[in-house]
Amino acid sequence: MTAAADFSAVLRRGTRSGRATVVVYVKQTGDADSMAGFAVSKAVGGAVIRNRVKRRLRAIMASALPELPTGTAVVIRALPRSADVDFEHLRSDVMDALSTALRKAALA
Repeated sequence: MTAAADFSAVLRRGTRSGRATVVVYVKQTGDADSMAGFAVSKAVGGAVIRNRVKRRLRAIMASALPELPTGTAVVIRALPRSADVDFEHLRSDVMDALSTALRKAALA
């Protein structure tokens, strides 16, 4: 997901679930494919730290996207604590928040 309009639609009208390291937004779209986008602000850290967090989030979602219902849009907003945790803790937080958001949206 790269278009600002797609991000805005998911953030404004999507279902939200948060953990200590991330906030996950989920929205059902009319598209055939599921997609994911990431919002990692400067509050997370410098460029090197932000890019590391984005790479980790991409790796996590690469395995989770095929399991999602068709046409699901996901936006993951990284919180500052996401820079301080290891990969497994971040993956656990993302998967927990994703499953909760899907359940809230009745997509699971």
